[in-house]
Amino acid sequence: MEPDHDPEATPGRSPRPWSKRVPADRGPFDTIVIGSGIGGMTTAALLARAGQRVLVLEQHYVPGGFTHAFRRKGFVWDVGVHLVGEMGPQAMPGRLMHTLTEGRLRWENVGPVYDTFHFPDGVSIQFPDNPTDFAKTLKAAFPASAGEIDAYLKEVRATVRTMKGWMMGRLIPGAFGRAVGPWVGREGAAKLNEPTDAALSKLVQDPKLRAVLTAQWGYHGAPPSEAAWALQCLVVRHFLWGAYFPVGGAQAIAPALLQPVADRGGWTRICADVAEIVLEGGRAVGVRMKDGEVIRAANIVSAIGAWPTVTRLLPAVARAPWTEGVERLPPSPAHLALYLGFEGDIVAQGAGRSAEWFYNTWDHEEGSWRVSPDAPLPRPPALFTSYPSLKDPHHDPGPRQRHTGEIITFVPWEAFAKWQGTPWRKRGADYEAFKRRLTDALLDELFQRHPGLKPLLVHAELGTPVSTDTFARPYHGAIYGLAGTPDRFKNDWLRPQSPIPGLYLSGSDVFIGGVVGAMMGGVLSAAAVKPIAVMRDLSSMR
Repeated sequence: MEPDHDPEATPGRSPRPWSKRVPADRGPFDTIVIGSGIGGMTTAALLARAGQRVLVLEQHYVPGGFTHAFRRKGFVWDVGVHLVGEMGPQAMPGRLMHTLTEGRLRWENVGPVYDTFHFPDGVSIQFPDNPTDFAKTLKAAFPASAGEIDAYLKEVRATVRTMKGWMMGRLIPGAFGRAVGPWVGREGAAKLNEPTDAALSKLVQDPKLRAVLTAQWGYHGAPPSEAAWALQCLVVRHFLWGAYFPVGGAQAIAPALLQPVADRGGWTRICADVAEIVLEGGRAVGVRMKDGEVIRAANIVSAIGAWPTVTRLLPAVARAPWTEGVERLPPSPAHLALYLGFEGDIVAQGAGRSAEWFYNTWDHEEGSWRVSPDAPLPRPPALFTSYPSLKDPHHDPGPRQRHTGEIITFVPWEAFAKWQGTPWRKRGADYEAFKRRLTDALLDELFQRHPGLKPLLVHAELGTPVSTDTFARPYHGAIYGLAGTPDRFKNDWLRPQSPIPGLYLSGSDVFIGGVVGAMMGGVLSAAAVKPIAVMRDLSSMR
């Protein structure tokens, strides 16, 4: 079986601010948001606070996008929320989330160490939850490079500061924005236009130290030779004060963000499959559903990703150089997620609240696990492991000590593409055989490191890129939207205000991948729709 959401995964029986039908007292709507990932929900919540009635349309039967959870055999797993930085009260994203959810959603710090990296030759390094200890940890592991480490951290802070101007430049709409925006954001653009390995090689000489510094590339999906330098810096800054996990799990996020939308006259409609964005006179004026129903609004926001928007939702008449430019950009990698259920004391066997990364190479350029259904499996170059039940203070393991774990790694979409469009749970014997081989290989990697977990395992279920395609429909199973390369950030069409009047983009492709990156893309989208009201609201959260 492949993972899917069970509506009962959300505890309690209280009414939710979503349904298959829109209640009679809702609408007409000012804005339609297509997609209910963290970017779309952020846009909807901000516009609701600005006085708009917002309709959120979600093709799945549960909202949340990569922030939703699913249940199987009494276990609950989070599909895309593992560790999130900047959710404390001292950070703007944390204050924003608190305000938008009206305090309904709380975040738990996972502890003084949030990431542990294991490299070949027995090298292990822990990343702590404050910049002082972070610098000390790096210098203790690489004492000869202490000066370079200080220079690196200084450059990270300087680069992150340039991002504010770049974001503001992207908010300027139309041809004027494309002319003036690059000048406003020129410092940030320079940092986004340089690959990470090129920038880092100027600062750090030791290749193993460079590997440690870029070991978090999995949080954005582009290896150092491909990732924009500013993207590396934003991820480092994101976790400088540690990592958080939502209390109640990822399943708590959507109700907390969508309830304020409903309280202000809006609504979220699930099982709502949008077939096309309706254009009249060159302007976006509504959406046509798969069953032919047309819903109209003054503003249409697509939060499903730029590539799916231009290739799947825009009519052929809208094809233009800007849509072709978006189509040419590559996706971020696809991934495997192995969901594990345990019974027993997993902490005693090595599991913990922090994530563990297992690298079988010092070379991050190996990137994805090069699997094929027709060839022997090599060892995966990198694995991310975490234990959601240990991170959630509300989790009750019960007398059987039931806990969850996850193993994640990147894989090429091409290895799974032939099963795209096949029905869930009915993809064929060859697909199931491939999944069993992958599952066994991933479990073997885990049990080599933590053999005591093996007798405690009672359930293992693998989600593949076609699982992602079925339930979230991203570009080639991409977990982070468009790849975070310099070419992606040079594309001047990836703005919250699209070239089509009335059509806006939201989510990770407007800024960067990850929960907070997509959330800030949602902020930019809302600010493009209602600039004065939204910017005033944001200023009050500082």
